[in-house]
Amino acid sequence: MFWQSQGGNPWGGGPRGGGPWGGGNGGGPGPRGRGPQPPDFEALLRRGAATLTTTSLRVADLELDLLTRTVKRRDKPIEVLPREFRLLEYLMRNAGHVVTRTMLLEHVWDYHFDPQTNVIDVHVSRLRQKIDKSFDNPLLHTVRGAGYCLRAPEQSQPR
Repeated sequence: MFWQSQGGNPWGGGPRGGGPWGGGNGGGPGPRGRGPQPPDFEALLRRGAATLTTTSLRVADLELDLLTRTVKRRDKPIEVLPREFRLLEYLMRNAGHVVTRTMLLEHVWDYHFDPQTNVIDVHVSRLRQKIDKSFDNPLLHTVRGAGYCLRAPEQSQPR
């Protein structure tokens, strides 16, 4: 047959390369061309193919579930709007650190300029009312002249 004269592979590339038998971690011909071999799972793991995904965030007694998109504090559900959820998620991912207005505009609102409005102040104020109002220890703090910081009560100063 014609394809046999081309290296034994009807998709080209010779007996070892190209087509469904070619390259990668497994799937290629084994030693002495004995057909496909199972993938090298250790090589896949070294490459980072299996990474752990965070499904919930927690700061003190405040918990945010990324899968169900729910917020709880001391097991009490808190209703938040989609933008408030994104704002809280960003603050929780950066817990203990000062988050500037510019960082919030870029990562929560996807603005790469300052719109010269109080949109951040309004959303932070609403979020603060929801997560801190009826609890003894406030978690969301304003860092004057710098931005905002979400931190547990035992964390003294933002980093």
